[in-house]
Amino acid sequence: MINGSVTTMVRPATRRKRMPDSRRKEQAFFLRRFVGCSFRSVAVASLLILAGSVATREAATGGEGESAVRIWRQASPGYEFRFPQDHGSHPEYRIEWWYYTGNLSTEDGQRFGYQLTFFRVGVDPKPENPSRWAIRDLFMTHLAVSDLSGRRFLFRERMNRPGPGWAGAETSVYKVWNGDWVAGLNASGKHILRAVENGMGVELDLEAGKQPILHGEGGYSRKGSQPGNASCYYSLTRMPTAGWIWLDGKKTAVRGWSWMDHEFGTSFLEPEQRGWDWFSIQFEDGSELMLFQLRRVDNSADLHSGGTLIDVSGQSVSLHSAEFTLRPGETWRSPHSGAVYPVEWKIQVPRWDLAIQVQAALRDQELRAQGSSGVTYWEGAVQAWGTRAGRQVRGRGYLEMTGYTGRPMSSLFE
Repeated sequence: MINGSVTTMVRPATRRKRMPDSRRKEQAFFLRRFVGCSFRSVAVASLLILAGSVATREAATGGEGESAVRIWRQASPGYEFRFPQDHGSHPEYRIEWWYYTGNLSTEDGQRFGYQLTFFRVGVDPKPENPSRWAIRDLFMTHLAVSDLSGRRFLFRERMNRPGPGWAGAETSVYKVWNGDWVAGLNASGKHILRAVENGMGVELDLEAGKQPILHGEGGYSRKGSQPGNASCYYSLTRMPTAGWIWLDGKKTAVRGWSWMDHEFGTSFLEPEQRGWDWFSIQFEDGSELMLFQLRRVDNSADLHSGGTLIDVSGQSVSLHSAEFTLRPGETWRSPHSGAVYPVEWKIQVPRWDLAIQVQAALRDQELRAQGSSGVTYWEGAVQAWGTRAGRQVRGRGYLEMTGYTGRPMSSLFE
């Protein structure tokens, strides 16, 4: 796939041994991700096979033994984070994402939300083909702007392979890009986000704000009963932000707060888990809250749900699934996908005497990423209010809801 066109390379016919089960399962993982996607996505998925980048190594390794040299590293306890180095890529893990959201406003009070997420999905840890065209990773990017004052939601998406610099993620410095969309650090240590397409997007500079917050057990965030079903996970929870929002080909100066998540691992969900509800709330008193609820196929909350509460000074405490409750309220049915999403929630954290309501700032904030991941999900700006220790609290944040339509999200992480 080159700039929207499909390029197929014809190679001399060669006779191959039967692909080992481990390799066939790996290929099936990527093909499943693209079932139901646009022709563009299917074409790229097909290139994984046609270009030879996922060629097997039976001859060199003796068939099934090749799985030993293709292993991806799994998230495990005890990972030692170092910053700013760990903002960069971790190619030894199969799945990685850099995720930015924020609530911004203009001087005259216009309000916006935004999301910019870069995904790296490992295809082959050691491609047999030495060519730069070989596909070791795929890169997908989602960009969305919520025009809260104008009551509209816009999104764009990209998918690419590295090729000759089309997309990538550096390891020695923090820079991840997909075409001319980029996130990284500048010389002064600010996070720079640049992503504009067809007159819509963001050009933002973000300060780090508080120190990085390690979620779970020192950054080891368990997602399932198997130890490897986890991620290395940290956040920057309150990033002073300034720059420009682009809409309709015009840019508007904005300021506000952003939130960054960075996760990397190899396997995440388990078959009984359908999706998740993830909340990030920045309270006006300077504290923050992150919660995620893993939903099982029977719609019950999984025991591996969790969260983190961060105080004004940046000190944090982990929350286990038994320490909070999430109760969905009013729902909204998407006219695009038919999915039904809760757009109001009640959150209680009894240990910290916290009780808040969370409400979507705009109901229709559904992303239908049929040109990249093939996943439809809801991701958007929210507002929150309630009490903590008897005092009124208010805040803004972001909510992500997955697994409300289509296949369970666990099928995408097998």
